Amino acid sequence: MYISGMSNNYTIPISNVGKVTPVNTDNTVDSSAKVNGVTECTTCENRLYVDGSNESDVSFKAPGHISPEQSYYKVLSHEQEHVANAVAKGNDPGSRLISATVSLQMATCPECGRRYVAGGLTKTAIQYTESNPYDKGRKLIEGSFFKGQNIDKAI
Repeated sequence: MYISGMSNNYTIPISNVGKVTPVNTDNTVDSSAKVNGVTECTTCENRLYVDGSNESDVSFKAPGHISPEQSYYKVLSHEQEHVANAVAKGNDPGSRLISATVSLQMATCPECGRRYVAGGLTKTAIQYTESNPYDKGRKLIEGSFFKGQNIDKAI
């Protein structure tokens, strides 16, 4: 939740209401105030996050703003939703979850210099067992047709 300052038009978090926002002689906010999180720079204020996966039951399907201070927790919890979906698929009959890994990408704001989580990626590996008992035999026969068709030569 944010409120507007009285003496200037900068937005400051409610938790920082008791703090004084440093200003330069030309009445602009000091850049150290942006770095320290007293005010949010224009770049951080306009940064939007959106999910690019095909899973419809996760957050951030519509673009949304996350402050740099909250980016780690919100992106990590979003990626945890993908992990939970993978665990559910891995518990289905005929499937087994092999692995689920989450990686977070960090970045630095070019305007204020604050570090934030720029995005996340969840990689999952699910093994599906063959439901048709004849699939294994079919694959063996098809594999025998392809043997010897590829040749590796060193020149």
